[in-house]
Amino acid sequence: MNPTQESAPLRLLSRTDLADVPFPPEEVVAAVEQAYRSFGSGTAENPTKITVGGVHDRSVAYAMLGRDTDRGVVAMKTSYTFGPDDDRGGKRYTTMIMLYDDTTGAPIALLDGSRIGALRTPAVSALLVRETKRSDARSVLVIGTGVQGRNALPHLLAANPELDRLMLFGTHAGGIDAVRSMLADYDPARSVEVVTDPRAAAGEADVILATAGPATRVAVESSDLRDGSTVVLVGYGLAPSTLVDADRAIATNAAQMAITGRDMAGPDGTLRPVDAELPAVITGRARLRQHDAQRIFAFNSGIVLTDIAVAHALAQRAIELGRGVDVTLWS
Repeated sequence: MNPTQESAPLRLLSRTDLADVPFPPEEVVAAVEQAYRSFGSGTAENPTKITVGGVHDRSVAYAMLGRDTDRGVVAMKTSYTFGPDDDRGGKRYTTMIMLYDDTTGAPIALLDGSRIGALRTPAVSALLVRETKRSDARSVLVIGTGVQGRNALPHLLAANPELDRLMLFGTHAGGIDAVRSMLADYDPARSVEVVTDPRAAAGEADVILATAGPATRVAVESSDLRDGSTVVLVGYGLAPSTLVDADRAIATNAAQMAITGRDMAGPDGTLRPVDAELPAVITGRARLRQHDAQRIFAFNSGIVLTDIAVAHALAQRAIELGRGVDVTLWS
């Protein structure tokens, strides 16, 4: 994986190539944590992303560049959504990551990014919970059974194995079955308790992961929460009051939250600032929870360095398995 020739081939890794490459949740969480530690210690760079498009345009595109010196990788992630407001089946979403070896200058791989996001995001949530949950936390409620809801529990338990009451709210039988199936693959001894009243269940949960899609009617309020709970917003399922009334708030990236978290603004239209960012908490430069009675709000928006960490590890595994196709662009 470290060719030095100028004509080194580039490995193309498709969605199919990556779909079944083994990558256990514990190792995904470790890769994501390494990225945050690099960023928090100043050995990684995560510039502001470039955006093209708007609410009146036919598409929205992002470009995100990052360098992880500890990992020896530079990468570019692109994200393109065609028809972002098309509710008639015309919406198209594509994301790709290009990896370069920053120790040799050689290209590594160009990857489809769908599985990377599906793994990275629940690993980030797992770390947010690990760093903010109350000391005696044992119960969790997952809201939503889409891609993030299905991946939530294995990654959460990889970083927080003491959680032993696993509650789930979903409205699609297939999604509920998929959550159970993925958990069984990870830990057959665990079971999921399906709840029908998410706001009542929230009052019994030490941790809430809101992973539902934008069409959900669930909006857990701060008044539903028990003292000392941690709520993590990944998608939808939490009302703005859970941020407004929180004792402490954390984000993976405060600048991103200021852009993408506007729907969590308070009654006066103001978005509450966070008290800390995850990289600073992981590296010990900041402390968030001060006592077990505090209610914590966490905003999971991700940073491209975590995509890079997961993509690099996944590409290494795929290449070792002989997946993908080599192309030579520079000869």
